[in-house]
Amino acid sequence: MEHLQQGSRIDMGEKRAPTDFALWKFSPKDKKRLMEWDSPWGVGFPGWHIECSAMAMKYNGPTLDIHCGGTDHIRVHHTNEIAQSECATGKPFARFWMHGEFLRLDGNKMSKSTGEFLTVSVLMDKGYNPLDYRLFALTSHYRNYLNFSFESLDSAREALKSLHKKTDPLIGKATAIESEAAKKWQQEFKDAIGDDLNMPRALGILNSVLKTDLSDGEKAALVLDFDKVLGLKLDQPREEYAKKQDPNAIDDTAEIEALIAERTEARKSKNWAVSDRIRDLLKEKGVEIKDSKEGTTWKRI
Repeated sequence: MEHLQQGSRIDMGEKRAPTDFALWKFSPKDKKRLMEWDSPWGVGFPGWHIECSAMAMKYNGPTLDIHCGGTDHIRVHHTNEIAQSECATGKPFARFWMHGEFLRLDGNKMSKSTGEFLTVSVLMDKGYNPLDYRLFALTSHYRNYLNFSFESLDSAREALKSLHKKTDPLIGKATAIESEAAKKWQQEFKDAIGDDLNMPRALGILNSVLKTDLSDGEKAALVLDFDKVLGLKLDQPREEYAKKQDPNAIDDTAEIEALIAERTEARKSKNWAVSDRIRDLLKEKGVEIKDSKEGTTWKRI
């Protein structure tokens, strides 16, 4: 506290010490604010710390079980919430605090104020599914910095594709979790979540389960159980959620086969421009084709 410089950022106003914070702020005398109220102390509005305590107590009672927020809130905002709330009630304000570290872009904090930030809609415009980003985020513990790059996002997309290759064949096969081995894996996953939301470890357990010799029924049941937490939509084949994400995707297999047949004829007549145009069109619609001596094969991407 000896390093605090009182009044360096804003005027001290009614503060009597540099560690004071405003419970009530006074409206400028010559201005009418959009939100202001009369009070025993004068016309004004609540300080932002007291806003949070008031809302938390109104909707959740005097003590919160879990309070979340960014690490930048620890030093001032959450400290002040504790001070005012516990002075008001005489009870602990929160039992657990979970502070998330920043998402970084090229090593710098992602922030609207600096203009250095991305939105999910931007990623979608670039052809990514939001679930690709979700898996990317799950690969790091929430208390650690996560550095965003499109290379990392590409890796996450490929990892999700690979995961679906293993989980898609299990869809609809879930049975009860009865064997001791399966119950042990289920408990390991719960332990990982209970270990301060250790999501990288939880993902590792999921991948380990898929490599075991458990029955398909128990594997499927564990996947569904784990995905209640992971939220990767592993109960749907990747092809299905990819089509939902891309409204331009071709749903009809017959349409794909017809375009490939048209392209094959174009190749026979050495009309490479038409051949390339159809290939590009299929790729835009989420279909990848591969030519070989045996003919042309395709798959959804």
